[in-house]
Amino acid sequence: MQFAQRSAAWKYARTMAKSAKRVLLLNGPNLNLLGEREPEVYGTATLADHVMSATQTATELGLVIDNVQSNSSSELVNAIHSARTTHDAIVINPGAFTHYAWSIHDALAAFSGPVIEVHISNPSTREAWRHESVIAPVASGTIAGFGGLGYSLAMQAVARLLQDK
Repeated sequence: MQFAQRSAAWKYARTMAKSAKRVLLLNGPNLNLLGEREPEVYGTATLADHVMSATQTATELGLVIDNVQSNSSSELVNAIHSARTTHDAIVINPGAFTHYAWSIHDALAAFSGPVIEVHISNPSTREAWRHESVIAPVASGTIAGFGGLGYSLAMQAVARLLQDK
């Protein structure tokens, strides 16, 4: 009987894992230096801290996160291409790629699920060259200026958008 109970529990867990909505969390260039780089702008939390916060929120909402950080736009584009068949949504902090990475824009445009753009700082209150996002036109929405809370807010937005879909 114990085997049957374990087996049923195992099957249930496996079914739930298959049915869970998957979110690809992408972080662009220099975000691997969070906690060290410009703490007056980005705070002292590390990228690992932000990923942990996003993962906790996602888990509470029944989402599963896969996290990719790269300083290379081609790696992010490849991750987005792969996500077209494996993920239900994308949350992206494109970092400096926000302002000029048309290849990321085009890759996101080919993704059919919700895309949330997130920024720790508020680019609109910073240098003029940071005011334009090439990602925003293909994003479902942008969350900016809330520090690390932005990652949790993005997961909440994704959960809501997937629920409404």
